[in-house]
Amino acid sequence: MPNSTEQIHPPSAKKTLWAWTLGTFFGSGLLKPGPGTYGSIAALLLWYAAAQFLHPSFLALAIGTALSAIAITLIGIPASTIVAHESGRKDPGMVVIDEAAGQLIALIAIPADWRHAAISLLLFRLFDILKPPPVRQLEQLPEGAGIMMDDVAAGLLALACAQLIRHFY
Repeated sequence: MPNSTEQIHPPSAKKTLWAWTLGTFFGSGLLKPGPGTYGSIAALLLWYAAAQFLHPSFLALAIGTALSAIAITLIGIPASTIVAHESGRKDPGMVVIDEAAGQLIALIAIPADWRHAAISLLLFRLFDILKPPPVRQLEQLPEGAGIMMDDVAAGLLALACAQLIRHFY
């Protein structure tokens, strides 16, 4: 079985613009090194800017963040599938819409301040990189579902840990 960065077939000359734009989360996945971290930071910055500009209530921010994470996940599955096919890779590193979705999940019900945002970012990146069970097993799902769902699970673990930290500290 090929690993996630291994080429599984030659790349296509065709590039589906909407899929590449969203799959790379507006180009943040093209930054080096560590495109996943850039994708996570891009999602965090958008969340923080929306929270500061709109001044939603805590509940409205939590609901809006959850709905955004769901929408990005649902859009990310076909987008990442297309980019994977067109790049010839099982899980291309430039696809970071999965990190954006996972990071938003980690930010659900988090106060909109830098301290809480930083904790959520660190926890999400930790779980995304280490991939504890069941995170790693979700990579085995087919195509875009496998690309997206491991980060969704990492986001859920980060959210749970962030809530525990927030509760006890």
